[in-house]
Parts: sequence; C-alpha cells; structure tokens
Amino acid sequence: MGLPNRDGAQVRRGWPARSLVLGWIRFFGRLLVLTTACLAVASCREDSGTRRIKLAHGLATSHPVHQAMVYFGERAELHSKGTLRVEIHPSEQLGTEREAIELLQIGSLGMTKVSASVMESFVPEYGVFSLPYLFRDDRHRAAVLDSEIGSEILQAGRSYGVRGLVYYDAGSRSFYTRDRPIHTPADLIGLKIRTQESPSAIRMVRALGGSATPIAWGELYTALQQGVVDGAENNPPSFYLSRHYEVCKFYSLDEHTAVPDVLLVSTHLWDRLTASEREALQQAALESGQFQRELWASATDEAMRSLEAVGVEILRPGKSLFAASVEPLYEGLSGSPGVARLSERIKAMR
Repeated sequence: MGLPNRDGAQVRRGWPARSLVLGWIRFFGRLLVLTTACLAVASCREDSGTRRIKLAHGLATSHPVHQAMVYFGERAELHSKGTLRVEIHPSEQLGTEREAIELLQIGSLGMTKVSASVMESFVPEYGVFSLPYLFRDDRHRAAVLDSEIGSEILQAGRSYGVRGLVYYDAGSRSFYTRDRPIHTPADLIGLKIRTQESPSAIRMVRALGGSATPIAWGELYTALQQGVVDGAENNPPSFYLSRHYEVCKFYSLDEHTAVPDVLLVSTHLWDRLTASEREALQQAALESGQFQRELWASATDEAMRSLEAVGVEILRPGKSLFAASVEPLYEGLSGSPGVARLSERIKAMR
C-alpha cells in the first residue's frame, strides 16, 4: 500500500523463482510503456502551451487520498491559469509505489503519491515516521507534519531526484488478521504479517513477534486469500476500501504507527517548471493537503461503521504491551543518528 517483486519475492520463502523473473518482465513492460512517445515522459508541452503532468499512485479511485489528488489537479490548473494539467493514473496502473519512485528518479514520471514508509529506502529521513508510537495523538501528528521538521523531511529527497510537496494524512495503522484476533503482541507469534517495503516496518513486526512479509499493495488481496500471509496492517479506510475484510475478520486497533502519505514531484520535472508554475504546483499541493484532512476524518468514521456492519470483529487492545515490545527500536537508532535526532525533536514538540 523496488524493482518488481522486491515487495515480496525476495523474502517469501517457498515462492517459485520464476515469480522474480515475471516481476522483472512486468517492470520492464511498464517502463517500455512509460518511455514510449508523449505517454511516457514526466510531462510534455502541447502546442497550446499546456504542460501535462502524469501522477501515478496505487490506490483505488474511491479512496479519499485519490480524491485529494483530483482536487490537487484542479487547483494546479486554476493557479497556473491553465498551463499545468495533471493526469492521474490510480491503482498501480504505472507500477508499484517503489517502481513509481524509481521512475521519478530517472524522469520518466512526473509525480506520484507514496507512503512515507516506502520512501525511507530512498531518503533515510522518512524512516522516522515508521517509528511506532512516535506521536502522542492526532493533534501532535498534524503539528509535526506542518512544522519545520516536516518541511525539512519533504526537502531531504532533493539529492535523490524527488521533492516532497505535501503530506496526506493516513491515520493510524493497526493489525487485521484472517483466523485469530490480536489482543497482545504474543498473539502475533507465528503469524506472517504483510508490511510495506520499509526496513522500520519489518523491524517493528519482528519486535512484536510476527514474521514480516513485504508484499506490494496490489498483490495483497490474493496473498491474504491464498494464505501467503495471515494478516496485514493498515488504516481503516484502506482496510475497508481494499475489501480485505472479505478475508480478514479481525481488526485490532493497537494503532502502532501513523505513517503519512507523501505527494512527490520528480526534480527532472520541477527544474523545468517556471517559477510561477512551481508556485502554482506547491500552492495546489498545500490546498489539497488541507482538503484531504477533512475527507480523511469522515472516511475513517465511515470505514469503521462499515467494517462493523459487514461483521468484522473490532478489538481495542491495551497499547502498553505493544509499546513496551517496540521500545528497543528506539534504543537501536545509534546506527541512524539523523533519524534519532528527528525522533527526539518530534517527541519534544508540544
């Protein structure tokens, strides 16, 4: 929610080696499409002077984050007086989140929306958001994202070929499982839990006793259905809108992390924009971020009501045992001094 099948094939024991080969075939097939004529480039000018920008992401069109990106496109066209037009490609049409970032880096895609968890493999500073129980509450999280700290992290990707424009709220992530509920960390022992391709997320699940299994978002429904994994973790709207509840009947609201989404632009594109176009794109992004927060609150409430209506058992376990189990992750940040300093600054914010 790397190159193909880095999301899972390299760590899923027992899967045939040909899945990795097929993953490469899919990746280069997508790359071929993306680098063919005007369809492929990050952006292109029409005779009218309008620049068309391709924005790819992995979510369904019903998702509130997709709706925020539609709003972003509308505002970008308005603020640029029609010189910028954003074309949105949802549902991993142009690749997984990791593939989309790589396409931004080489200039074959203009923009994407990804989880900050995936970004940490490209820009280490984003790894701070994957630290469990980092934020005290929703207000603290919003304050951090809107602060100088949040801005520093958005700009940290410049040397890696990507620029962050705005954060989208992705709420809190909790575990959902197929066959048994999660009341305490001990209940995760022996379970294969899907994670994003995030070193921090993998370490967190392992610290809690589960077996972390990175799988691309678009492959997860089938992986749950076939028992490749026993569960996953995500926020309520994503759990509901993905229809994963059709397979997983237990949702344990331990709320271990609150990892935002990030709207990114390729520096290849950004550097070609005029000053007024950059200003228009940034302003549209900020406005879409505020709009998305309003959508997110109502989408979360609706998702929780809908999950209960379809028979999902909602559990609200005490968080103290979960928090204690992951405390060693903070103690082990000596190898990532930049992330350690960011976490200290975030915890000190009021």
